[in-house]
Amino acid sequence: MKSIYIIGSLRNPEIPTIGNAIRQLGYDVFDDWNAAGPTADDCRKEYEQSRGNDYRTALTGWAAKHVFEFDLHHLNRCDASVLVLPAGRSGHLELGYIIGRGKTGYVLLDTPDRWDVMYQFAHGVFFSMQEFLEALPNKFPQ
Repeated sequence: MKSIYIIGSLRNPEIPTIGNAIRQLGYDVFDDWNAAGPTADDCRKEYEQSRGNDYRTALTGWAAKHVFEFDLHHLNRCDASVLVLPAGRSGHLELGYIIGRGKTGYVLLDTPDRWDVMYQFAHGVFFSMQEFLEALPNKFPQ
């Protein structure tokens, strides 16, 4: 069974819905990172600042390393990914990492206010979940 890593924002409540829809097509989907909840990054920032740590120092801490290694393990394990927008810088780095490793990477856009041309690096850009779900079995067959 082929595996797809969903890349997205902790603040995007649609991640579980998208994950479940892809699972219905028979794919193994990794979206467990979303279990941390929408404020996980904010809480980690507050915690690190309460300890007197700046961002640079926080990136070298055990919590940051653990989360990074967890995500990296699953990025390496999965066969493909889909970046679900809106998402932040980390999500775009993850998509670049996937494509740079020769794996398939897609983009599922929200309503774009900017027309970024660099999404041409992706193996497909989709403007609705329905469009993505209909195309996925043909573009990335089991």
